[in-house]
Amino acid sequence: MMKTESVKIFGVNINKLDDDTFLKVINDGINEKSKLCIAYANADSLNKIYSDKGLKKVYDSFGIIHPDGIGVFLASKFLYGGKGLKVRLTGSDFYGRLIKNSVHNNHSYFFFGHSDEILSEVKRANPELNIAGYQEGYNFNDDTVTDKINRLNPDIIIIGLSCPIQEKWMFKNKNRINFGIMLAVGDGIKVFAGKKIRGPVFIRKFGFEWLVRFFLDPVSNFRKYIIGNPLFVFRIIREKFKS
Repeated sequence: MMKTESVKIFGVNINKLDDDTFLKVINDGINEKSKLCIAYANADSLNKIYSDKGLKKVYDSFGIIHPDGIGVFLASKFLYGGKGLKVRLTGSDFYGRLIKNSVHNNHSYFFFGHSDEILSEVKRANPELNIAGYQEGYNFNDDTVTDKINRLNPDIIIIGLSCPIQEKWMFKNKNRINFGIMLAVGDGIKVFAGKKIRGPVFIRKFGFEWLVRFFLDPVSNFRKYIIGNPLFVFRIIREKFKS
């Protein structure tokens, strides 16, 4: 696997990636059958890591932690200046390139998470994508899921169980299954299904996509964004002055 530089936020090594290097990491991981686990770092997941030492241990065990969104990008610049993240990478934007890359290379997929209804839309949205199998994420047995994955032998496992459930599942089960890449995407499975409402391009460009998600579901997202975002900013400022 190619080596990439990283920045450290709340003790987590976050890899400096752009879309091209991220695709190369994934292609190399598949070709080398490296069993590479990839998680994302955004304001919400870093807040959870900040107060959960067990989750920090899980993240430390993964080969790649990719930056996800405007919050972690700005935090890296505030903490490290010119040595921070070079570009802003967002999972929801990257997945479209990943799909095209996978169609071109005929990589096989296993989707694990969300509902049967959403999973059924993945194939409809991506008819050329090689999908080996699915597993919904609300009612499952670990043994059944790992047996199914091993039987289908996918190149890429996409896991959308929400943070930290998906990361802890990966950590617990990664040595029981055969794969090239296991990628945590959270609600990003909706991107693969063509069902994620993201708002206008100008909102995404300026880093306010989270506002769209909040207004669509304010009850579920209140703690994540209205409490979580200011808390993340406060913790980043404190981290700066500690160092």
